[in-house]
This record gives sequence, C-alpha cells and structure tokens, in this order.
Amino acid sequence: MNANLNYLYWRTIDYLIVEKGYRIINMSQDQLQVWLENSSYKQAPVIRVVREDLDWGNRLKRDVHLTALNSEKIRKALKKNKLIVKNFYISAYHPVDDYEAVITQDYVLPQAAKTSVQTSIITLDSLDNDIYKVSGLFNEEAQWKIKEDPEEMEVHVLKENVLAFASNKAKEEKSLFSMGRPLFTYMFIALQLAVFFIMEMAGGSQNTENLIRYGAKYNPLIVEGEWWRFFTPIVIHIGFLHLLMNTFALYFLGLAVERIFGSSRFLFIYIFAGFTGTLASFVFTNSISAGASGAIFGCFGALLYFGTVHPKIFFRTMGTNILLVIGINLALGFTLPGIDNAGHIGGLAGGALSAAIVHLPRGKRWGVQLSAVLLSAAAIPALLWYGYQHGPVLFDPSISNAEAQEKLNAGDIKGASAILEDVMEKNEADKHSYFLYSIVMIKDEQYKEAEMLLNQALERDRDFPEAHYNLAILLLERGEETEAREHAEKAYNLQKDNSQFKELHERLQADEPS
Repeated sequence: MNANLNYLYWRTIDYLIVEKGYRIINMSQDQLQVWLENSSYKQAPVIRVVREDLDWGNRLKRDVHLTALNSEKIRKALKKNKLIVKNFYISAYHPVDDYEAVITQDYVLPQAAKTSVQTSIITLDSLDNDIYKVSGLFNEEAQWKIKEDPEEMEVHVLKENVLAFASNKAKEEKSLFSMGRPLFTYMFIALQLAVFFIMEMAGGSQNTENLIRYGAKYNPLIVEGEWWRFFTPIVIHIGFLHLLMNTFALYFLGLAVERIFGSSRFLFIYIFAGFTGTLASFVFTNSISAGASGAIFGCFGALLYFGTVHPKIFFRTMGTNILLVIGINLALGFTLPGIDNAGHIGGLAGGALSAAIVHLPRGKRWGVQLSAVLLSAAAIPALLWYGYQHGPVLFDPSISNAEAQEKLNAGDIKGASAILEDVMEKNEADKHSYFLYSIVMIKDEQYKEAEMLLNQALERDRDFPEAHYNLAILLLERGEETEAREHAEKAYNLQKDNSQFKELHERLQADEPS
C-alpha cells in the first residue's frame, strides 16, 4: 500500500514539474510535502501536494488552516493581488468522520481574503476519478498509469529523477543570470565620473559652451559633420544630480544586463542603445542633450528582450518592476519639461533591437536575429537621412553667444565678430548678441556702431544693466553727460551690488551741476 501511494505521490509531482513546467518553491524536510509554482496557469498558479494518511476530519481542517496561512505568505512573496492554491492530499483513505465541507468549499482566512485554498483528496480506492482532479486543471485526461505493486527501488528511482530534473532546471535558470562577470559597467561608471570631474574643472558641466566643447548632442554641429556626437553624449552629464541618478541606474541595470548577456554583448548593447538614443534625439528634438539615459534605457530594452525569450522567469523575477519603472519614466518624460523622451524611447528600442541581434549566450534564434539586423539596416540609415535633411536644426543664439564670449575672452576679436555676424544674418540675434557685438565694435573703435547696437539690445530688454553701463561710458566719452548720467543711474538701480556701476553712478552724480 505505502509503495503504491508513494509512487502516486512522486508520479503526480513528476507530471507537474516535468510535463507542466512547475518549479519547487518549498519542500518539507521529509520530502512528503511540496509546494509548486507556475504563474502561467492562472487557474492553478500554486499547487501543494502532500503525502499523508488522513484519519480524522479535524486534523484535515487544522492542516488546511495552516496551509492558508502559508499560502498568504507565498502570495505576498510572489506579489500577487489574489492567489488560489490547489491543495492535494494523497492518502490511503478519506477521514473517517465529517470532512466534506473542507473539500467542497474554498477555505479563506478571515484576515486574508485575497488567498483561498481549494482542497482535494486522492486515494487509491477512487484513483481514476481522483487523478483527473490534477490533470483536469489543464483540461487534460490523466496521461499516467499507476503501476500496481511497484518495488521500493522503482519509487526511489522515480523520486530521484524528479528531484534531479527540478534541481537541474533551477540551476539552468540560475545560470541565466551569471553568464558574465561585470566589467564594462564599472568602466562606463568610471568614465562618466572622470569626464564629469574634468568638465567641472574646465568650466562646469552645466555650462552650454562647455557641453558643446566636450561633445554634447548639438544638432547644428552634427549636421556640419561632427558625427562622433552621436556617441560622446553617453558619458557626459549635465549637473551632479543628473550624474548621480544615471550612475545609480547604470550600476543596477548595467550589472544585471552584463551578467545576463555577458560582457561583450553588453558592450555592444550599451553603445548601440546610446547611439540610437542620441539619433532619436537628433531627429525629433533640437535641444542640447547629454547623458547615459539613452544607453540606460537600452538596458531596459535588453531586459524586455530577455523577457520574450524567458517570459516565465522574467515575470517571476523582475518583469513587473521593469515594466513599472519604464512606464513611470516615460510618463514623466511626456509631462515634465527638460526631459529628452525621444532619446529615452530611442535607447529603449535600440536596446531591445541590439539584444535581439546578439541574442543570449548559449543560444541562437536565427530568424529573430536576422530580422533584427535587417530592421536596423533599414531604420538607422532612414533616420539619419531624415535627421540630416529634415530634422529640427533650429538656430539657438545663446550657444553662438557663448562661443563669441569665449572668443572675446581669448582676445580673438575676428573670431567673435564672425560668429556674431552670422547670428545677425540669420535674424536670430537676441539682446546678448547685440551686446556682445557692441563690445566687438568698441574694441575696433567703431563707437557709433557700438552705441547703435547697445540701443538695440535695450530695445529688447530695458532692464539690461550691462548695456546701460556700457552705453553710459560711450556717451560720457562723447561728452553727453546728461544721457550718460541717466543710463548710469539705471544700471546702478538694476544692480546695486556691482562696484563698477556704483562707482560710475556716484562720480556722475557728484559732477552733476547744482
């Protein structure tokens, strides 16, 4: 009898693990109780199988209650909103007293209504009907027969085979997350930290001029031939907070992707996604941009691709969290200003595409990989063509102003003049453009032109203290003290903490006729 029941117990587990893909999440020390999980089967995501001879109904009721308590813990661990647990007892006989209510009604804890336990008893007396209680969960007829009077050795072999299969499956799944030792993740972190430090020392990571100098994405210069700007933004960050957020994101996501795909594949995915993120930004936005965000979203894309290859493992381990984080980030990008969502989406797509090209270690999907290569070969040239021909390459005078200021600081008057003349020709000049061009004119001793330019700057902003001050100096040199005094007073009133403004204002006030 015991050999028959033990054989039935292990054959049931064999069916669930080997044929239906369940995995062991818990097993008692004596191996006579096992908890199995497979979220793919919504009607039976968790199954408990127990080899126990049931004598009395009260004992069965107490065990079902304990099962419900453990089921609630499992529900929380699996992060399920609701959980149905199928609870099977393999017993020689049914209890001798009243027990029917336990197996005809779902058992729900009063304090944990999100978990329910559905109990069935399988005995040898009614085996043909009872076995269907298991196979019927999957709309199948029972495919196995219970051997009559099996030898103990046969039971032992069956048990060992089932446990070996489960163990090998668990090792195989675990190995998916240890295909490579992280290397390039740490290298990219070190590189972006080094670049940030260098930029801070050279004028600041939030300085527009500095960002352009070090390789930020700037559409006009890309159009002029600086193709490397599709890649250099990956290691450039705008401000410490931007660096901090992307460094933490790279640490957690990069390590995961590099362990799953291996170092060489990770390097390809990260650079490819960084490129496609910058490309999407180039095609759809005109703003200066930089940061590892596109490449980091590429890591998200690579994990999504992993989810298409191993959906059960993906959703059991990280899938829900990954989808939630992607959704939140994209929603923020659409609602908050200053976020380059085009770069994020481009990186996400590039990460998934590049992951499909290289696939996972120890496996091939030639159809998918070839399709990904062909899609990349078609999409990237098309986007490049569109970006160069029709992309939003709008002129930004503030950037030209910064370049002209740098030329002036270096004493390159001709260089500054050329930049500002180009701004004027494009009819894109702002108040700072006119102000800087007036300085060029002053240095060339063209004072009338400088005065005209300062007045044009003031037409655009009557509260431009530097323009008032320079105009006061020019008027004073020409002997027009009354007008000079007015502009000096305006400059001082607008910026009283400026010592130069204060000195000129007080001198002209002292010289004013009484």
